[in-house]
Amino acid sequence: MIDFQKIRARAASRKGGDNVLASLLGAAPDNARLAAIADDRILSTMAERVFAAGFVWSVIEQKWPGFEEAFLGFEPKRLLFQPDDFWHDLASDKHIVRNPQKIRAVRDNAAFVERVSKEHGGFGRFLAEWPADDQIGLTAYLAKNGSRLGGATAQYLLRWLEWDAYVLSNDVVAALRDAGLDIAQSPTSKRDAEKVQKQINEWAAQTGLPRKHISRILAMSIGENRSPETMQRYTSA
Repeated sequence: MIDFQKIRARAASRKGGDNVLASLLGAAPDNARLAAIADDRILSTMAERVFAAGFVWSVIEQKWPGFEEAFLGFEPKRLLFQPDDFWHDLASDKHIVRNPQKIRAVRDNAAFVERVSKEHGGFGRFLAEWPADDQIGLTAYLAKNGSRLGGATAQYLLRWLEWDAYVLSNDVVAALRDAGLDIAQSPTSKRDAEKVQKQINEWAAQTGLPRKHISRILAMSIGENRSPETMQRYTSA
């Protein structure tokens, strides 16, 4: 495997220096802080990532105030008390993206959040207590127990919640393969996922960097060299 410092140096060179690269990494996440996130904000973020999947993210962002109103502030308990007519009517609500399957996912995930919250004293606390070196275990749990929370959606959910997550974008996968990691171009198998987790954990231990920053450095070290100005829009998540 290529030494990570060489990968970081390449990313810095492409972006205009160490200071510019550092400015593009975003704040270092602190998983412990998730314990204080209310369940309604967890469910809201889940819903946002579900609706954004396969859709234009900027459209979802622009319409999100309408989503918050339509889904009653994403309060799990309140949503679970709503009759079937409430959910049926949402499919014709022009304030949201009217996708019946994704609307149903909000209902299912409200029950998921409520169940986990009761077991752990809050869904955020559950996330905060999950071992930081076992992202594949957490994403597998979300995929199995949540609705439409598999694959990249789970990775982006964790990133948006500021759990210390790596995201396997095309550029990140390309950088891992270029560094010598023997994984497929689409590393969806359990074997490849374990290899990725192991390597990123090793780099995190060696460098002291959060996994989020390792992921971003990998992404900026290869592929299309987007300008720092373009990259700034990604630093909030």
